[in-house]
Amino acid sequence: MKPSELAAYLFLAVAWGLSFLLVLHAVAAFGWVGAVTLRCFIASLALLAVARLSGRKLDFSAGWRAFAVVGATTVAGQLIGLSFATPIIGTAMAAIIVASIPLFSMLIGQLWGLEKITLQSMFGMVLGFGGIVILVGFPAVPVTNGFILGCAACLFGCICAAFGSNYASRYLKGSGAWEITIGSFLAGGLLTLPLLFVIPIPRMPDIFDVAYLFGLAIFMSALTYITYFRLVSLIGATKTISVEFVVTIIAVIVGAVVLDEPLSAIQLLGAGVIILGCALVLGLYPRRKNALILP
Repeated sequence: MKPSELAAYLFLAVAWGLSFLLVLHAVAAFGWVGAVTLRCFIASLALLAVARLSGRKLDFSAGWRAFAVVGATTVAGQLIGLSFATPIIGTAMAAIIVASIPLFSMLIGQLWGLEKITLQSMFGMVLGFGGIVILVGFPAVPVTNGFILGCAACLFGCICAAFGSNYASRYLKGSGAWEITIGSFLAGGLLTLPLLFVIPIPRMPDIFDVAYLFGLAIFMSALTYITYFRLVSLIGATKTISVEFVVTIIAVIVGAVVLDEPLSAIQLLGAGVIILGCALVLGLYPRRKNALILP
């Protein structure tokens, strides 16, 4: 990985790791639907305005369908899942589940022929999914219907993120990071907008709520996703999405230190199993040069 790519990778890790705090504030003020919808529109329109003012040429010739698919998955699906789940299961728990995204990405990439899976990778996926079972099955809080629903929503968001990243890698190769970010966030906002009629904004937000929302939209959505989609085009979807490992570490520390969220010892074991599984999947753990590749 080149120094510029490493810098972008670390930027994503820190920004997304800290974003869980802003998500909690935004969801409390705007609701889990309103936070996602407004976040999408602010991010896309802000980038579009900057592009126009700077004279940057944008090319959306890939067609609205491709942007709509990425917007429905990587943006709307992932953000809805995380915004709904985080207040219920906590930032630390949500962040640990997010570490499973590379597992789903590798599996989807294999099915689409974008990745070559080895026995080591297969073993890593089995370990990773086993870690998810440990994590959800032995929490530090009571297992209620809401807790299970929150975990399911978080996993749904993870699967959406993995699907959308592989889709962008496959069908939007010729599009720039600016175009993908603007198009997908605009599509995500339009797709979630009708849900506001069912789940409206709960109260009148104050100036601090608006500031949190704009911070989430500009710094932790617009800038990060431009960086993210650029890295996807440079080093591939699965390697880029492995940043979720570092995101998980940062978010768990924030949840434990700042929010005083409880985690059981067996949950920490489950988190370790997930990270080990992902490391095997991504080839971060040394393997033999002649590793057997499955058909």
